[in-house]
Amino acid sequence: MALKPLSSIFANSTNPPLTSAKPHHQNIGLSRRDFINVGLSVMPLLVSPPPLSIAREVEVGSFLPPSPIDPNFVLFKATPKDTPALRAGNVQPYTFILPPTWKQLRIANILSGNYCQPKCAEPWVEVKFENEKQGKVQVVASPLIRLTNKPNATIEDIGTPEKVIASLGPFVTGNTLDPDELLETSIEKRGDLTYYKYVLETPYALTGSHNLAKATAKGNTVVLCVVSANDKQWASSQKTLQAILDSFEV
Repeated sequence: MALKPLSSIFANSTNPPLTSAKPHHQNIGLSRRDFINVGLSVMPLLVSPPPLSIAREVEVGSFLPPSPIDPNFVLFKATPKDTPALRAGNVQPYTFILPPTWKQLRIANILSGNYCQPKCAEPWVEVKFENEKQGKVQVVASPLIRLTNKPNATIEDIGTPEKVIASLGPFVTGNTLDPDELLETSIEKRGDLTYYKYVLETPYALTGSHNLAKATAKGNTVVLCVVSANDKQWASSQKTLQAILDSFEV
């Protein structure tokens, strides 16, 4: 809508002049309709959507180094500059591989834990990457105290793989997790850490109908890597998504 000059509004207004018992009040001749028209004209100048570049980063292949184990992937290694929890020392650095065409997504401040570090009471999202044709991956961290009262507990101290995923399931799916949606569990040892791995079929999940997850505990935090896809993405990229999850290490 074009901005209507105020001079023409004053000149063309058909409303009767305003009157007042006090002679020093002036007649401004601005109708309610004209006032609204001016407001609507100016509003687009004041409120505009943020540019796309603010919401999404460039392809990771342009700034991440090649993976030493597979040249078809790049290596992401989280550092303190990447997340508030790493800067606070609340999470240990972690790594995983990604296809070079994926893009890193910005995390909303309320989801990143930035406002509550280093004593967050609820889980937060560390990082998130996505490719519209293949799927997405995110790393979620949870305070250990939320799952156990034992300081520096291992994942085995917390409980069985089924018990852990029952507590963290909503952070895999984005809403709820039914026990019937858990298709497979396995246990992996890497160095001095144990990882619980999960295969889930989640038709009602907000994250996607297919989810892979991997969890471990270190220090005061349980760290969960989640790889998600819809049916179309899963059909074409299952091996890629599995490779991302398998590479995750704290």
